[in-house]
Amino acid sequence: MGFSAKMVTKAIEENGEENTNSILETLLTLSALENSPPKQQHVDTDESFSEYEGSFLDDFTDLDSDSENEGPAKPVSDVDNKLMFLVDMGYSEDEAHAAIERCGAHSSIAELTDFISAAQISKAADVLLGDLPDRPKPKNLDGCSKLKKRRHYDYKAWKKKKPKCFDDDDETIRLPNPMLGFGVPNELCPTVQRKLPEAAIGPPYFYYENVALAPKGVWNTISRFLYDVEPEFVDSKHFCAAARKRGYVHNLPIHNRFPLLPMPPHTIHEAFPLTRKWWPSWDTRTQLNCLQTCIGSARLTDRIRKALEDYDSERDPPLTVQKFVLDQCRKWNLVWVGKNKVAPLEPDEVEMLLGFPKNHTRGGGISRTDRYKSLGNSFQVDTVAYHLSVLKDMFPGGINLLSLFSGIGGAEVALHRLGIPLKNVVSVDISEVNRNIVRSWWEQTNQKGTLIDLADVQELDADRLQYYMNLFGGFDLVVGGSPCNNLTGSNRYTRDGLEGKESILFYDYFRILDLVKCIATKTE
Repeated sequence: MGFSAKMVTKAIEENGEENTNSILETLLTLSALENSPPKQQHVDTDESFSEYEGSFLDDFTDLDSDSENEGPAKPVSDVDNKLMFLVDMGYSEDEAHAAIERCGAHSSIAELTDFISAAQISKAADVLLGDLPDRPKPKNLDGCSKLKKRRHYDYKAWKKKKPKCFDDDDETIRLPNPMLGFGVPNELCPTVQRKLPEAAIGPPYFYYENVALAPKGVWNTISRFLYDVEPEFVDSKHFCAAARKRGYVHNLPIHNRFPLLPMPPHTIHEAFPLTRKWWPSWDTRTQLNCLQTCIGSARLTDRIRKALEDYDSERDPPLTVQKFVLDQCRKWNLVWVGKNKVAPLEPDEVEMLLGFPKNHTRGGGISRTDRYKSLGNSFQVDTVAYHLSVLKDMFPGGINLLSLFSGIGGAEVALHRLGIPLKNVVSVDISEVNRNIVRSWWEQTNQKGTLIDLADVQELDADRLQYYMNLFGGFDLVVGGSPCNNLTGSNRYTRDGLEGKESILFYDYFRILDLVKCIATKTE
């Protein structure tokens, strides 16, 4: 990306070799400072500051003041700030303009970079539906002739009956704005009627989740493999105080849903009322951005404190200082905990925002780093529970669940909180930390059913599925969200879509779901 060796070395020394997100953030900050215009005003600093910290503060200049002869600087609009920030990151002005126009002026920097990265990938390798690989076939099973016929895919026919969310120009699924899916609580939404393709009709029911802002063509592929079901795109900011833009492909009914009660807090101050005392008027955030797998460093929060400490409560910091602080607060979801003091969220605070019980990820030898990582990859429970709520009347005696890529048990927790008994659960996740968390939750909530935890979805073959389905009488619901590592916009190096090393596991979700449907058809 054009960073000097000296700059890279400094970033690694500050953050360590493992924390790649912090390294990238420091590199971008240092690069922006290196290319910033000469300072227009002096910022006094404490003599005890290091040479680097002092020069960092001196570089906060009023970017609108091009000469000493001009009048007072005009406030820079939020859109202009984002444009400048994206250009500083190395994107072109055209790319920045297009991203803001498509995603909206209130989109976060992370969302805008997601969009631009997806567009860049599509230019480099535009994957058309006609060139996609054939769906993987399950091992030979007697009585699955109907399923084999269903795999023949007629692209021309699909173009004639494609869902409304597909763009007429490029056959690409469009992301709605706002992301309300087929409806959310307490929002007036138009009544949605959908007709599922015959191949998708349950039981068994299925529910698949992944990041909404994926590279071009990804959601087309996901929809195509999952029986041409139209994705439902929902931002969890309509369920809690943090954004979480996700796509869901499922064959569940979409009417008569109901939310978990009590409803969770929807704003930062409702969720964390003690922060209100220290919240500056120029920080206009009311909700947090998407919760990530890592947090802002202590060095960053100390840098912010030193940038603000020369300005008392009666004198707001310059716009450039405000911009720097707000950019970091939005990126890392920092909250105000004292005068000039911001801090990252604690793990138990993240648990609350995501709808998990307090201490769900605590203890048992699990480190803070592992807690943030597991939580950052999880479902938002209230959102998922709203979609799964239609199952309560359908399965009053309990449900048999196959949970793939189950993480810390977001689907299991959602069903439990809905009051749907978990009769038998086969939970599959590669992380031993996550499996231990789910096992601990299962025991602490005194579940009466059977929990079987497995490590690898790739080892779940037809014979093993046949065994479990014979043992339990079949699966009622197959839920999962395969890894998003190669889909998310924060991955600037291996954002390879569904062909990436981790995200290719989506095809295992489809393979297993197809086998479950095939075996269920055979035993009818």
